[in-house]
Amino acid sequence: MSTRSAVHRTVRWRRFVAAATAGTVLAATIGAGVGSAAPGAPEHRSTATVLQHGLDDLHGLGVSGAQGLVRDEGRVTAARSGVADRDTGAPMPIDGYFRIGSTTKTFVSVVLLQLVGEGRIGLDDPIERWLPGVVDGNGNDGRHVTVRQVLQHTSGLYDSTGDLAALQSADEFLAHRFDHYTEAQLVTTAMQHPPLFAAGTQWSYSNTNYLVAGMLVERVTGHRWPTEVRSRILLPLHLTHTFYPGDRPTLPQPHGQGYRQFAPGGPLVDTTVFNPTVTASAGGLVSTTTDLTRFWQAIGSGQLLRPGQMAELRQTVLADGFQGIRPGIRYGLGIMWIPNRCGGSWAHVGSMPGMSTLAAVTPDGHRSTVLYLATELADPGPATAVIEREMALLDDLICG
Repeated sequence: MSTRSAVHRTVRWRRFVAAATAGTVLAATIGAGVGSAAPGAPEHRSTATVLQHGLDDLHGLGVSGAQGLVRDEGRVTAARSGVADRDTGAPMPIDGYFRIGSTTKTFVSVVLLQLVGEGRIGLDDPIERWLPGVVDGNGNDGRHVTVRQVLQHTSGLYDSTGDLAALQSADEFLAHRFDHYTEAQLVTTAMQHPPLFAAGTQWSYSNTNYLVAGMLVERVTGHRWPTEVRSRILLPLHLTHTFYPGDRPTLPQPHGQGYRQFAPGGPLVDTTVFNPTVTASAGGLVSTTTDLTRFWQAIGSGQLLRPGQMAELRQTVLADGFQGIRPGIRYGLGIMWIPNRCGGSWAHVGSMPGMSTLAAVTPDGHRSTVLYLATELADPGPATAVIEREMALLDDLICG
């Protein structure tokens, strides 16, 4: 696959916006301080140096503002680069709020796997059993699509994101950014299209899968998916800065403004104020780097799932559409496996207009990292350079 094709096929992963504004940079170490990087890290530099250098590089490649955090057991290293606002030049916050996009999927998958462990739903149950008539029409058939296939993106369901007006152009974004959606409405939109393939035969990333997953959580528990995420994950882990805003289009302070370039060569559009119901259970959560690294350490160390469900979480298939980013990327149940020079990491990516996230953890759960970029770019060359630098930075931080 060509680099240009890889960027095109992974538009949900990253669409970065170039920003020319210079900003201040800061590296901070919280808690016990930072030790030296392990042998094999670039030039044996400290985690703080590696993180700061990487964020500065990303800023230099056109990202208006970036922040990152590494948690190595109890030791935390944080850094930022660039600006929070291109108009004022205010510095990027060190641990500001942002929309985590598809990283929400990991939270929703964990909830469903907990329900599986409680014997309340089965991974191989057909969707029709729980949501009769929801996956239906134009060749879609919920009798032949399972819970597992929905969580693993092997269902073949069309991605309803492709039909949303607010994501198509700058003008349509401004006209539709406050529109309200429900999971059921978005799934109905997807059902206007035939499936991409017979369930279980291929892999294709689709937000529709996790809209269905959110509906499953509500059907099984009687509670909306954010309520179950809060009671089962956020409260036990004390993640006090993670939440689902519903129709609230603004972010709490502090935060960096998000900017999106909707087409190559197009203008930068401030996309910060936006109704996140457009992705709901597929991508609607707001969080911080501190909360997300704690969540991913909990995932890696098995705090949230029983051993049987942990094994299911990590049952992966080749993520065909992501091979242009890195050969060998695989997808489990709401989690990705990204190979690297020290073996690999469990991870997920997320994107909302103008904001993108990359979160990862070592297989033993000891070391986690979260990178947040406050821009999305459409020009293929710069977008590719940003992806490549971000992936290299992830490797350096995870392999430490």
